[in-house]
Amino acid sequence: MLSEEILAILACPACKTRVELVRDAWLVCQNPDCRRKYPIVDDIPNMLVEEGDKYVDTAVEDLPTPS
Repeated sequence: MLSEEILAILACPACKTRVELVRDAWLVCQNPDCRRKYPIVDDIPNMLVEEGDKYVDTAVEDLPTPS
C-alpha cells in the first residue's frame, strides 16, 4: 500500500499531472488529455510511460488486476 506522503508527490511521467490511486492497484493520471494508467505490482508503481500507454484506452472500471 502506498502512503499518503508518496501519493502526494507522485505525478504522471508523461504530462506531470497528479495521479490518483484506484483500487489500491493503479495510479491513474488526472489529465483528461493524457489518460495513462500505471499498474502497481508488489507495492511498486510501474510508472514507465510505455506501461501507461498500454492502458490509455481502457476505462478505469475495466482495468485488470496487475500481476
